[in-house]
Amino acid sequence: MSDAAAFDPLRPVLVRLAYRMLGSLADAEDVVQEAWLRWSAEDRAAVRVPEAFLRRIVTRLCLDQLKSARVRRETYVGPWLPDPVVEPELAEDVTLPLLLALERLSPLERAAFLLHDVFDESFETVAESLGREPAACRQLAARARDHLRAERPRFPVERGHGMAIAEAFFAASRGGDVARLGAMLAADASLHSDGGGKRPAAGRVMRGASEVTRSFAAIARLMRGQTGTLLRYAYVNGLPGFVTREPDGLLQTTALLIDGGKIRAIYVMRNPDKLRHLETALH
Repeated sequence: MSDAAAFDPLRPVLVRLAYRMLGSLADAEDVVQEAWLRWSAEDRAAVRVPEAFLRRIVTRLCLDQLKSARVRRETYVGPWLPDPVVEPELAEDVTLPLLLALERLSPLERAAFLLHDVFDESFETVAESLGREPAACRQLAARARDHLRAERPRFPVERGHGMAIAEAFFAASRGGDVARLGAMLAADASLHSDGGGKRPAAGRVMRGASEVTRSFAAIARLMRGQTGTLLRYAYVNGLPGFVTREPDGLLQTTALLIDGGKIRAIYVMRNPDKLRHLETALH
């Protein structure tokens, strides 16, 4: 079997792992490409389980990458959000709020949690990837689980209900219907808008239903009826939402965290660098 024939079927799961570690599709692709180069140079006869071997390489490359990523995040303009992934299926092992929560973990905690809890690796295998004892990896994953527990939705949202809320939110937010919009929000709702310094976006996270409502009312007044074009309702990083082409001609994704029938968080991606991959995917 050729190098490519052995590697290519594993590429999607490797990109999935790297993306969940890094939050960037471009960086994930770069890491997997580097893993391919190392795989090509490896003595394959010595590799017993190719998938485990490649996950180990990808994990270690991601840990190296996270050192510089932390420095970049410290100088990032405004709130940082992971690259949006628009997927048709409802089930997601790591939703957008969990991706953000993973950012607050140490790189080793993040890796131990993802490899064991998401990718079902044994702690013995995780230990080989992280260069730690299995007991230490078990502790890393347990600490990560404790930090992440609050980010898991208490009640899963049925797909049809989630998309109905997304449609109602789109109509209310783009139409400037402040009363209707306010009624949809939880009291502690938050608005996270990532423009990356490339497009207008809030410089901080807006918190509380009244502040979020005022923000959307101000945007509606500013746009003076220019609502952009709705391209599709979709699940964005595992959350109901939609993709639009805004009046400036660029894409935007909006994802809604719904809890108890109310919108608890709104995640708006406006950074064109993080939306470039969708231009091709949506055609």
